Amino acid sequence: QVQLVESGGGLVQPGGSLRLSCAASGTIFSINAMRWYRRAPGKQRELVAAIATGGTPDYADSVKGRFTISRDNAKNTVYLQMNSLKPEDTAVYYCNVEGRVRLWSGAQDYWGQGTQVTVSS
Repeated sequence: QVQLVESGGGLVQPGGSLRLSCAASGTIFSINAMRWYRRAPGKQRELVAAIATGGTPDYADSVKGRFTISRDNAKNTVYLQMNSLKPEDTAVYYCNVEGRVRLWSGAQDYWGQGTQVTVSS
């Protein structure tokens, strides 16, 4: 089964930067897309950024110009570079991978364990 291991979260002051990483391990045949979601306290989960195989990155309006999603296909790893962080960016960030483990299987979503990002002075 596919496992996603996240890292890079922490405490940062407003205006600071963090880089999140998410590495997919286990037997996986192909990946359709890799995404970052976040859930702020008392809020619903929201899509932050996404990058599809063969596609261009897409971002939520709230993070455009500040966040950058990228991927290393050889390592099945997705990154989220977060700059100019604001207190409202405080949330648990979750990595999501859409892929299939076999040629004949359908695509499924796999989730990381979540990593806490806290933006506070």
